[in-house]
Amino acid sequence: MTPNDSSYDCANAGDDLHRLKLEIARLRGSGDESPQAQQELNRLENEMAFIRNKCGIH
Repeated sequence: MTPNDSSYDCANAGDDLHRLKLEIARLRGSGDESPQAQQELNRLENEMAFIRNKCGIH
């Protein structure tokens, strides 16, 4: 997992973003609309946003 702090190594961004996209697609495709699933989806999307912002990826 990627840490949400300033020590994140942007050299891992490509792999991490790919992994996060796959996890988000899996979760969305599961049809699970529970609060727990929504919370996990939000966490994954926040992690992607953090990596993109930290590493200057648009």
